[in-house]
Amino acid sequence: VQLQESGPGLVKPSQTLSLTCSVSGGPITSSGYYWSWIRQPPGKGLEWVGAIDSSGSIWYSPSLKSRTPVYLDTSTNQFTLQLSSVTPADTAVYYCGRGRVISATTPDYRGQGTQVTVSS
Repeated sequence: VQLQESGPGLVKPSQTLSLTCSVSGGPITSSGYYWSWIRQPPGKGLEWVGAIDSSGSIWYSPSLKSRTPVYLDTSTNQFTLQLSSVTPADTAVYYCGRGRVISATTPDYRGQGTQVTVSS
């Protein structure tokens, strides 16, 4: 399985950040897996953001719950993260992954990551 993140490198404060993870080598409808988003702010450790499974059930980090919808698009084998009302504290490298543990920061498979900077 291979995962590739895509999205804007720069977002302005208060806007909504939208990131897409394209999955190849297997369908995102496969049961038993969690498709997740993880981020790493500069100088800090990995932080789990949220996850979705093949049925569409979603789990969020408690600190981000109100701002982080996650969607599956089975027609394109992608899943999307939308983080609303971003602030500079949301600046980080964002990774998507696939694993068997909901809140794993090191899933079995992970993309290379995409840098997101929140700045006016």
